[in-house]
Amino acid sequence: MAFFRAASEVLAIYALVFAIFSPAVLEAQSLSLAPAPGPSSVGTSIDQGIAYVLMIVALVLTYLIHPLDASSH
Repeated sequence: MAFFRAASEVLAIYALVFAIFSPAVLEAQSLSLAPAPGPSSVGTSIDQGIAYVLMIVALVLTYLIHPLDASSH
């Protein structure tokens, strides 16, 4: 019976310490985790889109110029 009483006292002390320090630990964890910044790849996407358009224009001009070049020979 003495064992159960000692175990319950230890458990009560543990619960008291946990109840006191748990909010402080949770608050410290929530303050240290900052949200990640949003993606900032809008400029890269625009540059890539412009590059694709220029490549298509170059391809079309190449195919328009080559038949004219071949007919002169």
